[in-house]
Amino acid sequence: MAVSVFKAALLSRFNFPSTEYFHRVNMNNLTLLAVFALGVMFTCFVSILTLYIQKEIGLHETERITEDLIASRRKILEKSRKFVLVPEESHLSVGSDTELSVDPAVYVSTNADTPEKKKSKDANVLEALGALHAAIEMHKSGKHSKALKLFSHALALNPEHPDILNHYGEFLEETERNLLDADYHYSRALTFSPNHMRALENHQRTSPIVDELDNNLLKRIDQKRDDLLNTPDSSSGLRRIKKEAYFQYIYHTLGIEGNTMSLAQTRTIVETRMAVGGKSIMEHNEVLGLDAALKYINSTLVHRIGAITFEDILEIHRRVLGFVDLFEGGRLRSTQVFVGNHIPPGPSEVQLLMKDFVRWLNSAESLSQHPIRFAALAHYKLVYIHPFSDGNGRTSRLLMNLILMQSGYPPVIIRKQDRAKYYDYLQQANEGDVRPFIRFIAHCAEQTLDVYLWATTEHRTSLAELAQEGQEDDGKTIIVDQQNCCVGG
Repeated sequence: MAVSVFKAALLSRFNFPSTEYFHRVNMNNLTLLAVFALGVMFTCFVSILTLYIQKEIGLHETERITEDLIASRRKILEKSRKFVLVPEESHLSVGSDTELSVDPAVYVSTNADTPEKKKSKDANVLEALGALHAAIEMHKSGKHSKALKLFSHALALNPEHPDILNHYGEFLEETERNLLDADYHYSRALTFSPNHMRALENHQRTSPIVDELDNNLLKRIDQKRDDLLNTPDSSSGLRRIKKEAYFQYIYHTLGIEGNTMSLAQTRTIVETRMAVGGKSIMEHNEVLGLDAALKYINSTLVHRIGAITFEDILEIHRRVLGFVDLFEGGRLRSTQVFVGNHIPPGPSEVQLLMKDFVRWLNSAESLSQHPIRFAALAHYKLVYIHPFSDGNGRTSRLLMNLILMQSGYPPVIIRKQDRAKYYDYLQQANEGDVRPFIRFIAHCAEQTLDVYLWATTEHRTSLAELAQEGQEDDGKTIIVDQQNCCVGG
């Protein structure tokens, strides 16, 4: 009792109530709780920050590893494409495209040699030079036939050796009086060895003569064109040969691409739109597409005044592939293609190259050239760019004939029998000398004009008989000998 009284008196004396004491205790607890919460939040922040940093480092590391893998894969592609992806054909195959979806930025090299390949090449060079010396000795002793075989053997072993090319050109010039082929070999020797003095002297001597021969050929063709233009449009012979040549053109230009339709089958499809037995749908559609493209050129482009536009080329191609591939028709390719030994520009370059090509087509420099030379160059330039995934050869030949038709020439027919020559001349142009290809187109133009002129003369064989001859599936067509004016196959 005394203790209780004492405690009450003490509390009353110092004015210290019990509620304040408990209030202070609660405040201390709240402070501790706040500190604890802040500690937890700080720990979480540090953990999150650590994870973020580790993630960023990991991403950079992953990117670095990915780049290393891409670089490694690119090296593998480069090595494999040297001897696997590039076809080993010796001519430019316009119609046989091998599409490969590869990165166009990857550099394609075809010149790197393995030690074994280099050893074999060195052996070929030695054997070729041995054959060359033997050919020269045979030529000096008057044994031209054996010399020709030895020269051919030397060229087959090493077609890029300037000495072999130059000596073979001299042989052709001296024994066969073939200045055109001789000058070609002199020019080719200079391609591989620009400072080859003997080849340079020979080329400087023969080049003016060759230019004169080419100009005389073009003048002769112009005279024949003028003679054809003087034929009245009412001529029944002219109307019939135009119709026959129309079928002939479709037959031969598709035959170059590998289409197996005969002339009679081609005519049936164009005239009746009916299928023929034993042929694929693709081959039928190729005939229909080329027919549509020819009609478009005849009805729209030939008589139009103005420049040839980029859209015109796309429209021609759209019709060429209109029945074959609706998606690709009239569209520039988006993949890299390989055509024989020729590697066309990458798809990223095609758009700009086509703009430059169209600008060249309509330039004063181009339009001032002889129409045959201009048309042949347009053909070559377009097929070199290879702007489409398919149909480049057909489109190039149609563009060439559009230019010729605008200048009064009939459409030039390149016969399917001349397919190998056609590709060889394109390959020669690829190697730096486009003159043989221009000359080839000129001869095809003259041959076509000879057919037209012969068919429009008074004394001629019935075109129906000629068409019947062409129906045989042996590649025959109307061919007129320039001197004897007779039909051949």
